[in-house]
Amino acid sequence: MMKMTKKDLVWIISLLLLTGCSLGVLDSKGQVGKDEGALIITATLLMLIVVIPVIVMTFVFAWKYREHNEKSTYAPDWAHSTKIEAFVWGIPFLIILVLAIITWRTTHELDPYKPLNSDAEPIVIEVIALDWKWLFIYPKFGIATVNHIEIPIDVPIAFKITSDAPMNSFFIPKLGGQIYAMSGMQTQLHLIANETGTFRGMSANISGEGFSDMTFTTTSTSGKGFKDWVNSVRQSQLKLNKAQYNKLSNKSENHPIQYFSYVEPRLFEAVIEKYMLPGKQNADRKFILRQD
Repeated sequence: MMKMTKKDLVWIISLLLLTGCSLGVLDSKGQVGKDEGALIITATLLMLIVVIPVIVMTFVFAWKYREHNEKSTYAPDWAHSTKIEAFVWGIPFLIILVLAIITWRTTHELDPYKPLNSDAEPIVIEVIALDWKWLFIYPKFGIATVNHIEIPIDVPIAFKITSDAPMNSFFIPKLGGQIYAMSGMQTQLHLIANETGTFRGMSANISGEGFSDMTFTTTSTSGKGFKDWVNSVRQSQLKLNKAQYNKLSNKSENHPIQYFSYVEPRLFEAVIEKYMLPGKQNADRKFILRQD
């Protein structure tokens, strides 16, 4: 019987791990991600029209025009062929033209700021990137969560995104593309889940030593399941007031999921506005609630 070495064991484990790899955006559970995946596949196939023939011809030419092949044509004075030039330049030109048209159309269709077409009313979720965790606020329901999103299927989700920490990037690979979260600014992202399930969310921009564990879960459920979840969060004893937010905004790694049954009014706006105020309040990044 053949003895298995340590190196062989490493290879076997690596292969087993690879079998569980996810295709990410190419296996999307939402319409936005599916459209983005289709664009990636289309662009790749169009580019392979050039790449594959070049790879094949490299081997064919190397074999046909090898030194000892006396059957190949020897033309030391050959310098130009109109047919070859038209072929070499014409096909890539047409591919680039088609790619340009597709890119222009899909860039506008998949604009992250563009609301999705749906008969259902969108649910707004305000996202605040912290060190090293994600805070999600549901202003319509008056609740908030840390490192967890719950959404109903077939309902557009309008994310409003900012940061109360270094610049970051909000990304749910199974639902669609990423977008940056920046202090003192608001970005937007519209997504929708067409299937129930739990999907991994992540920080897609290096923002310090805790960046690698800055992940969150996104669960898509039925409409009734979402309502039940909202009611369960409203039973939480935690309140996201000014003092609690200042505590939450401190640096922490591997922060557990938390639920808040109350959110300080205008918290999201106040986080953005405080970076626009001069003086010590902006320097130490303490929470400021503007009094109207």
